[in-house]
Amino acid sequence: MALGARLVQKVSSTRAFARIAPHFIPALDRAVHRLTRGKVLLSAQMLPGVVLTARGAKSGLPRVTPLACMPEESGDWILIGSNFGREGHPAWTANLIEHPEAEVSWRGKDVLVRARLLEGEERERAWRAALRFWPPYATYQSRVRREIRVFRLSRRQVGS
Repeated sequence: MALGARLVQKVSSTRAFARIAPHFIPALDRAVHRLTRGKVLLSAQMLPGVVLTARGAKSGLPRVTPLACMPEESGDWILIGSNFGREGHPAWTANLIEHPEAEVSWRGKDVLVRARLLEGEERERAWRAALRFWPPYATYQSRVRREIRVFRLSRRQVGS
């Protein structure tokens, strides 16, 4: 692993990063993504990323959230609701539980998806893969009492 990648992982595992990052990374990602018409996501320089558009769990209004993702060979994506290792599930996870049909922007293309909260052995397999993919998730889990939610997003056709 490159020195730069190790440094990014070490910094992203700190409590200071967990306090500060949620306030500037998503806003910066949304702005750059909009300005580049969906072609650039700054945080994707560290990890692959999607911009998720899901209906709000309570409001039903579209909510746009840039997220790190773990692409799978099948064309699905795994999303980890780590909330940077802070207590409380991130709002986007409640949105997907309430309204699993959503859309992601992936490499400049909009893709319709259906989200599924993973449980049991399927969750454990995805979680182990996520830890190999981004080891700081282990630090995030160690800081919180909740089980971090793990979702699989699968492509869907219009009307399905």
